Amino acid sequence: MQPNTLLDAVLDEAGISHAGLAAHVNQAGRARGLSLRYEHTAVARWLKGQRPRGQVPDLICEVLAGRLRRPVTLDDIGLGVPGEPSAPHTGTLSGFVERATALWRSDQQRRPHILGAPAVTGTPAVMPVWEWENPPEDVDVSRGGRHRVTPGDLDMLRAARGHYEQMYRKAGGVATRDRIVGFLNAEAAPLLRGGYTDDVGRQLHRATGGLVAVAGICAYDSDAHGLAQRYFHQALRLAKASGDRGLGAYVIALLVNQSLFMREYRQAVAFAEAALRAAGRHITPALASDLYAMQAKAYAHLGDGSGALSCIRRAEQAAERIRRGHEPDETGYVQPGLVNVQVAEALLSLGELAAAGEHAAAAVDNPAHDRGRVHRLAMLSTVELRQGNADKAVAIAVQMAEQARGMESQRLRDRLRAVRERLVRNGCEGTAEAAELIDGALRVPL
Repeated sequence: MQPNTLLDAVLDEAGISHAGLAAHVNQAGRARGLSLRYEHTAVARWLKGQRPRGQVPDLICEVLAGRLRRPVTLDDIGLGVPGEPSAPHTGTLSGFVERATALWRSDQQRRPHILGAPAVTGTPAVMPVWEWENPPEDVDVSRGGRHRVTPGDLDMLRAARGHYEQMYRKAGGVATRDRIVGFLNAEAAPLLRGGYTDDVGRQLHRATGGLVAVAGICAYDSDAHGLAQRYFHQALRLAKASGDRGLGAYVIALLVNQSLFMREYRQAVAFAEAALRAAGRHITPALASDLYAMQAKAYAHLGDGSGALSCIRRAEQAAERIRRGHEPDETGYVQPGLVNVQVAEALLSLGELAAAGEHAAAAVDNPAHDRGRVHRLAMLSTVELRQGNADKAVAIAVQMAEQARGMESQRLRDRLRAVRERLVRNGCEGTAEAAELIDGALRVPL
């Protein structure tokens, strides 16, 4: 049995206790001539995944609908009949909001089936991208909730996205994740369920989509790949509701990055193409440069040198068009030197060591936020070692280990371990010092 996260979330929204729900279900049953004697323990079993018998699921919907003053279906509370098609409501934006907020609640409660879920592949991975790219569009995203969403609420969500993104860059996703998930539950969920016009609703879904994307980044950085993928898919749905194609393309760039990590190289190429195609003129030079650079890495891993070099040229051309101050907040991660380090990785896979070294050095020469600098130093150390410059590789690895102090990130730990293994295998002078520094960073549990 899987825990019923949807029922848990609707109970929380209704502000009703386990004992309170049991009492109301008993009372609603009496009105239908049923003699029910449920207690809080029965509700606890339902939340663990047990399906109530007979008319009880309908009674639960009746009780919750009266409490929330809106229709509540069996699918809304996770009690739709297995094998039967879902009610139309679950395909609506309103149904999506309920499922999304249920996931946030389960994540905050550290439910094992959520945290340990594997990433999906094949059709389930592709469908959210296809649905984002293709009709139907959301004609009207207004909602008639009790709490009216204000411009101040939207400002708060936008400020929070920037706040948590900066925290992630400085402290890592492991340290940031609980904070942003707590914010989604406490602040964003009530706003999505609130009242707003179509115009305010589109701004609300855009602001929330940006936040959910950062939550996905933090889950990815914490090695919770199935959860990260679900957050990215949610962010893509929110981007569609906002009508902002550029935001959707940014979210797909995050999916491309995750596909590369999972070695789904053909999927990475296809997703990047979908973002570039569907966003069209709405895509910014910064995002285009990153998408092309990641495509180049995917082609290089597939052994397609001409495809990789073509994408490298396009990435460099797009990077030359970047104008600071004319980019949305989300693409701020595309800082000077980012394309260089992506290109260096692609060239390294192709065996073009000299060119890879030039790009890696150029990346390190450009200023970067703390996290980005660790990745750039790791790449430069790797290239120097492959070129036979062991002393330089060791010195750069020492810088990298010192720069990584204080960050809680599984991805950065992966980079540290990989650099350490290469240095130890090489056995060059000074390796012991660098290995000891890296071991010290890895010794502290996350």
